[in-house]
Amino acid sequence: MPLLTGLRGYTVIWAGQLVGVLGSSITRFAIPLWVWQETHSATAMAYMGLFAMLPLLLFSPLAGALVDRWSHQLKRVMMISDVTNFLSGLLLLLLLGTNHLALGWIYALMAFQALAESFQWPSYSLASTVMLPKEQYQRASAMQGTVLSVAGIAAPMLGALLYAQVGLTRIVELDLICAAIAILALLPVLVPRPPRSETGQQAQGNLWKEAVYGFRFIASHPSLLALQGVFLLGNLLSNLFGSLHAPMILARTASNAKALAAVEMAGGISALVAGVLLSAWGGPKKRIYGVLIGWMIALSGTLILGLGQSVPVWILGAVIASFSAPLTNSSNQAIWQMKTPPDVQGKVFAARRVIAWGATPLATLIAGPLADRWLNPGMAAGGSLAPIFGPLVGTGPGAGISLLGVFVGVFGLVIMGLMFSVERVRDVETLVPDFDETDAKAAQPA
Repeated sequence: MPLLTGLRGYTVIWAGQLVGVLGSSITRFAIPLWVWQETHSATAMAYMGLFAMLPLLLFSPLAGALVDRWSHQLKRVMMISDVTNFLSGLLLLLLLGTNHLALGWIYALMAFQALAESFQWPSYSLASTVMLPKEQYQRASAMQGTVLSVAGIAAPMLGALLYAQVGLTRIVELDLICAAIAILALLPVLVPRPPRSETGQQAQGNLWKEAVYGFRFIASHPSLLALQGVFLLGNLLSNLFGSLHAPMILARTASNAKALAAVEMAGGISALVAGVLLSAWGGPKKRIYGVLIGWMIALSGTLILGLGQSVPVWILGAVIASFSAPLTNSSNQAIWQMKTPPDVQGKVFAARRVIAWGATPLATLIAGPLADRWLNPGMAAGGSLAPIFGPLVGTGPGAGISLLGVFVGVFGLVIMGLMFSVERVRDVETLVPDFDETDAKAAQPA
């Protein structure tokens, strides 16, 4: 039987990822419930994000260089994260079975998975580049976004239900089955080797040189660097509040996991609808508008989440914020896939992740203590901040986190609105040529 190629092959990979991500997302929804049940600490939950992020950022440049080096065996590289999820699930199952699961083990497992996930995004992005024509890049990115959207819908509902009915052990067993399906889905697909370019030849060298090349490539294109700056700032602001929105809802609803599940499920449905619409539409002709408008919609949702004091208002904020994610991410991804030669995309996309997410660990480190030590006490009944901001977000448990969401939303909207006046950002698509245009120009005789 011949291996599947093109859009058919990519669709099989996509289907496998849909199942695999759903399984891991259910587990990742249930684990914070266990942590909150054991600690009731916003800091402990925020640090889960830190341990999931910091190893990924530190290792991503090396992982990106290895993805390009091993691009002739790209399918095997794509399996790394799925195999690691499977092994992590086995260890978690063992810890649960022997009653040795503790917060430290959870942090360690998340760090281990983060190392493997540093291979996932650059390798899957490169696969879509070499398997599909560039006219389908934004559509493929929107399809990939629907994976996260479906997980966002089903994981909260199933996670809350299964955690209450059968416990964390059965959830991990389901995750193992899903990870195995994701691995098997890669077997019948042919992933071509990316063509070599002049840029790729220049990037070759020792592993360290190749690891830092992605940063050099971005720095050599000021408009692309400015575009990454937009994501650096946007992610910094979003994660100041995003790492705490779950403890905010749990604190303001007396640890009601169903309320948290309803809000996250609504966000997932919104993102899924947006992804389906974007897959059919193909996205805006000027993709940078999709990036900036998407960020402004997301920050508007953050503002509503902060102002909300009830589940219906939080659902509205989640719907607005999540609806923008496919538009923002697919527009940005299409820009980068069109501007970056395929044989250096592993290195460049890894560098993109480090730049865009570089401030996220700092945001996570700040957010938990800021909420636990200052904002939440200040917004408690009789707190120093309650007379000023109490009429806006209310008082009591979690109100300090709500106030943080308001600050993030207002400041972020102002910053993203100003980006329309920055030429390097606004005109990135014309200031930086597509990679095939660059290669054609290099091939012309002097």
